[in-house]
Amino acid sequence: MRKYSFVLTALLISVMAIAQIKMPPASPTFELKGTVGLAEVKVVYSRPSARGRQVAGALIPYNEVWRTGANASTKITFSENVKLNGNPVPAGTYALYTIFTEEVATIILSKNLTWWGAIGYDKKDDLLRFDVPVKHPSSMYETFTISFSDFTMNSANFNMKWEHTKAMFTIESDVDSKVMADIKAQVIDKKPSDAGVYFQAAGYYYDTNRDPQLALEWVNKAIAGSADEQYWVIHLKAKLQARLGMNKEAIASAQKSMALAKTGGNPDYVRLNEKLIASLK
Repeated sequence: MRKYSFVLTALLISVMAIAQIKMPPASPTFELKGTVGLAEVKVVYSRPSARGRQVAGALIPYNEVWRTGANASTKITFSENVKLNGNPVPAGTYALYTIFTEEVATIILSKNLTWWGAIGYDKKDDLLRFDVPVKHPSSMYETFTISFSDFTMNSANFNMKWEHTKAMFTIESDVDSKVMADIKAQVIDKKPSDAGVYFQAAGYYYDTNRDPQLALEWVNKAIAGSADEQYWVIHLKAKLQARLGMNKEAIASAQKSMALAKTGGNPDYVRLNEKLIASLK
């Protein structure tokens, strides 16, 4: 009888382990992806909510290593080398830990991805530590939120917000040296057959305030190599002419671009050309 009782108990335990009610997680897992410069950035984290509880100094502990979310530690992946607040970080995946106080947050990238939460965290696994200021906005963030903002050609801000606590750092990708190497290989060292490559190179030179005369030569080659006149290409030509002080020529190019934009049904470029012409008169 004892033998049967033992078997029955074991079976009941097995059934209880298998037949669990499916419930929504208290802190759902979220995946955030974005492109910063030329780098793909992915963040995987769990998002706890305040639910009337104290966050600052409690759910976000002060002076203790925090998993930067809930459940497993937050993971952040960079597809190529980046800089965080100017600190170099090799491509790869890292655990993102933080240590908050009321005024300062220490950002930690750990090479150890195996720990649950902050249990087992060891400083010897750190790749990087740096401090950022903590702000206390009046707006309320019920659920812990990570986001990207303030994008530039080569950078973006990484924001962490919960309740009335916010911390931020900058992710920077090395765009310029790679784009310039590409321009050298595809435009300077050889003559591309694709007119669009000339347009891209000229546009990058304009955006980064480089040699407008050379950029104008490239945009003229882009125009000559295209089957049809394109208002966005001619608008770039007008901007380069304006930068070179060729106001009369720039106005003529902008007027031509505007006429083509009207025909093409693009009111945005009509307005851009109107604004450029007004600035040159």
